[in-house]
Amino acid sequence: MAEIPRLNGIIKALEEGKTAFVSFTSNDIETAVAMAGSKLDGVAFEMEHAPLDIPGLRHSLQYMLDRRQVVDRGTLAPAVTPMVRIPPNGNEMNQWLAKQVLDIGMYGIIFPHVSSVEEARNAVSACRYPRLASEPLYDPPGIRGDAPNRAARYWGLTQQEYYQRADVWPLAPDGEILVVIQCEEVRAIENLPAMLKEVPGIGVVLIGEGDLSQELGHPRDYDHPVVADHINRILEICKEHDVPCGHPHPSADNIERLVEAGFRFLMPGAPRSFAVLNRARELTGR
Repeated sequence: MAEIPRLNGIIKALEEGKTAFVSFTSNDIETAVAMAGSKLDGVAFEMEHAPLDIPGLRHSLQYMLDRRQVVDRGTLAPAVTPMVRIPPNGNEMNQWLAKQVLDIGMYGIIFPHVSSVEEARNAVSACRYPRLASEPLYDPPGIRGDAPNRAARYWGLTQQEYYQRADVWPLAPDGEILVVIQCEEVRAIENLPAMLKEVPGIGVVLIGEGDLSQELGHPRDYDHPVVADHINRILEICKEHDVPCGHPHPSADNIERLVEAGFRFLMPGAPRSFAVLNRARELTGR
């Protein structure tokens, strides 16, 4: 089997020690086309606070493909890696929805409101195929159902090649699926050290500062000392466990501070904030 290069550009940036730039975006064809030509590492189609539309999501994935890009880049890796934020909160444990989006070809999932070890384990398990307990990298055990045809075709792989790469990074070093859990409750912060210690396969912890600030009594007042203190605690826990921490609201006002603080997964708004992306790339040497 010929060696397959890294397909997930977000993972590629992270494993090289760089900052990954990913933007939330709407699930429509024109936006997908625009994002595919951007300088982002990835896009996250929004389905938590936008309509759940799996057929529309599949259309968006197809319109992100650009045959000229494939020829010019000489790789199967998409220029901009598609992932999705699904609607269920972590404690709802709707594995079926993770299965739906992975089976059409997604390279990663953002799981909202993951606040316990059990919820984190479920998120990772939902993105893995089952294997015997005696096999390497068994834990967390996979629960994803087997139907790889559509995803393998979208990735440009045979089914067996897809099986080799359809696992979670960094637990599986060659895995191309990125599991992002959102930390957006005080309970989640309290449990985060245990989650990162006991659940291998978490690729990024993304701060959900909107919901967190609501709970703390200062809605969307992200600079309030109480909110800022909780955000900083999440970042420090991630650093202690060597897991990239993500920030969903970089702006012209805070981008330098976020980069200096050590956030490694930044989500500038698109398409209105490409100036922020360009400035962030300057600051990180990208």
